[in-house]
Amino acid sequence: MSIKKGNMVYFLGIGGIGMSALARYFKAKGHDVAGYDRTPSPLTRHLEDEGISVHYVDDPALVPDDIDFVVVTPAIPSDSLELSYLQNKNVKIVKRAEVLGMLSRQHKAIAVAGTHGKTTTTALVTHLLMTAGKKMSAFIGGIARNIDSNVLIGEEQDELVVMEADEYDRSFLQLSPYVSVVTSIDADHLDIYGDYQHLVEGFNQFVKKNSPDGLVVYHKNLPISAKKYINYGLEDADVTAKNICIANDVTCFEVVTANANMLNLNGLQVKMPLYGNHNVQNALAAIIVCSYLGVNQEDIKEGLATFKGVQRRFDIRVKNEKHIYIDDYAHHPEEIKAALLSTRKVFSNKELTVVFQPHLFTRTRDFMDEFAESLSLADRVILLDIYPARELPIEGVTSTALLEKITAKDKMLCGKEELLDKIQHIDPELLMTIGAGDIDRLVPQIERMFAK
Repeated sequence: MSIKKGNMVYFLGIGGIGMSALARYFKAKGHDVAGYDRTPSPLTRHLEDEGISVHYVDDPALVPDDIDFVVVTPAIPSDSLELSYLQNKNVKIVKRAEVLGMLSRQHKAIAVAGTHGKTTTTALVTHLLMTAGKKMSAFIGGIARNIDSNVLIGEEQDELVVMEADEYDRSFLQLSPYVSVVTSIDADHLDIYGDYQHLVEGFNQFVKKNSPDGLVVYHKNLPISAKKYINYGLEDADVTAKNICIANDVTCFEVVTANANMLNLNGLQVKMPLYGNHNVQNALAAIIVCSYLGVNQEDIKEGLATFKGVQRRFDIRVKNEKHIYIDDYAHHPEEIKAALLSTRKVFSNKELTVVFQPHLFTRTRDFMDEFAESLSLADRVILLDIYPARELPIEGVTSTALLEKITAKDKMLCGKEELLDKIQHIDPELLMTIGAGDIDRLVPQIERMFAK
């Protein structure tokens, strides 16, 4: 598969974080680019500002006539009118993952996978390599603040490409990495995999795609089998961290290796403006990858110290005398638990109010008890309705059913249109908004409210 110079590339689902990155990439490479998405968003507005034509009605009459290549996201339903129309035309249609697979074979690919932690780790790897002066492209599943984008566009002759590897729909099996990273494997996407064991098998198939000349990097506790690997964790791993502390709004730790000569990392002292043990471990993964690729200790230290994070990943939007407001993409019980524990540790003397928008009926059904347990770490929980995304409702799977299981001392349901008034009435000193649906549309309004 190849996309020739000057081809017209059309994106079905262009507003997704991964699709918009590819659209920007091909636009920058001189292709004509256009696309469809269901709803306008800040991402689609940026695309339009960059000269990419986007429409929001599923109408074949709006599809350009001169399309050479179609990229489709798994989120597009099979009964899409435009998809049916394009399938009947003599035009190549591929999934987003197939395009990333093509790019992974044209360069040395660093592919970062995991049910959580992969976006921050991908952004960390990208920033550390940039700090060291490495030339590359990168595709990140969030807006990395250091580049204010979800894509870094390099030259065709660059050796490296960094990419987030998505397990949904087994997309990551399209990739051919030189370095593979697996940050976590928690039960998720069971609508695709059926059960946890098949999910584990999927991740092991992913690492088997790795080049025999490269390296597999994975968390020590994961059921991963690889021939050439380095694992990491907070204890009993090839690479660990000790003396972890938070001081002056940064996390400090020392890198310790099982072998004193391993990648010349033993004793490395670092500081980073990220919180939580989960982010210490994300940083360890990025440190291993970049050291393996030839980045020296000083560049690693500088890169971690200057990393600005990723939008919607423990994203501190307001911090003043009256309010602290944090936004996070967490949508799995383990992610929520990590985010809330980090918040509790950093702001231990504050009452924590959490607004959560559940994402997908199937995920809410499969992890109802686990969601309730994680959310109960907050003092107050405000639940929005379930964001359906690609799914139809499931009888009995509702935010009301979830609320009944939550044991926080204060809990309530709230409509999305009522949320701003509710927050203003409560006036919380420490607020977190979490979820992967469209709760992000409210973040700027909450930020403005608190910033006043």
